[in-house]
Amino acid sequence: MRKLLVLALVGLAAQLVDGSLGMAYGLTSSTLLLFAGVAPAAASASVHLAEIGTTLAAGVSHWRFGNVDWRVVGRIALPGAIGAFAGATFLSSISTEAAAPWMAAILFTLGAYLLVRFSRPLRAARAAGRLRSRFLAPLGLVAGFVDATGGGGWGPVATPALLVSGRMEPRKVIGSVDTSEFVVAGAASVGFLIGLGTEGFLLPTVAALLVGGLIAAPIAAWLVRIVPAQLLGAVIGGVIVLTNARTLLSAGGVTGSAPVVVYALLGVAWMVAVGLAVRALRRTRRARATVEAALASAPSAEAATVSASPVEAATVSASPVEAGEPAQPGKSVEPAEAAKSAEATKPGQVPEPVATAETTEAAESRKLAAAVEG
Repeated sequence: MRKLLVLALVGLAAQLVDGSLGMAYGLTSSTLLLFAGVAPAAASASVHLAEIGTTLAAGVSHWRFGNVDWRVVGRIALPGAIGAFAGATFLSSISTEAAAPWMAAILFTLGAYLLVRFSRPLRAARAAGRLRSRFLAPLGLVAGFVDATGGGGWGPVATPALLVSGRMEPRKVIGSVDTSEFVVAGAASVGFLIGLGTEGFLLPTVAALLVGGLIAAPIAAWLVRIVPAQLLGAVIGGVIVLTNARTLLSAGGVTGSAPVVVYALLGVAWMVAVGLAVRALRRTRRARATVEAALASAPSAEAATVSASPVEAATVSASPVEAGEPAQPGKSVEPAEAAKSAEATKPGQVPEPVATAETTEAAESRKLAAAVEG
């Protein structure tokens, strides 16, 4: 009973990570199962069988919120299923002793990738056009094979590649990858069923992972608003690297004080990556605050411009040209008199010219001209 409770907590933790990052459910759960002593093939098989339920729920949710690009799903899911089936067959055919280092190496590499990716500012390139099948098909094939042989990797491989392309919205990238993972998990499960038989699936483990994942799904939706994805990605990447380093060191026969030195170096690198992630997160927040302050000040400046428009209108209406008198250079209408004219003007009325020095001089000139002609 205690083991099932631990496995349920593993599924819960993995779903929390996946719901916050859009990836790493299989990566996290497989790492924790290997750490608990589960055989590599059985761990991957159980995780993929549990993922059929979790990815189905995630896909339906993304579809309801309009986060799925079905064209991308159709072009990446089938190659991903082929790659996952091949990977499951390959992992089932090798011994546990040979599979453990292979699987740990894949997980270690993906964990290091998470460290590097989330320690830098998350930027998305902008590009035009649609994703083509010649890009999506090989991506799905590789991601599916890595996912089955490593016990996880569909999200960490497919999601960043689609984000970097810049041709899809981030929400549609995550929604499409999660939805297509349902097909990938099903194909991998069929491959493990053929290669291992029904005894290859640890059904209590599958049930515990599934229950934990379903419980964590709504919590992850809340957690994604509280914990920054950049910081969480760096933290989880370090956990995966340190956990799988133990398996690699054991497989390599490294003994004595060398493992301590390796763990210390990896721990320092982890802390540096977390520090860089925090700095990048602060810079992003400062930039966002600057943009929001600029947008907030824009309406007040516009309102000030609008409030000054009646005076400007009165000034223009009182100009000598519109009043039928010649304009003289160097002369202008007094602002106070223009404002009074604007206040005295009723709706629908043409404002009367303001009696200024310029208009008085013009009237005297006309009187003098009339007297000379008479």
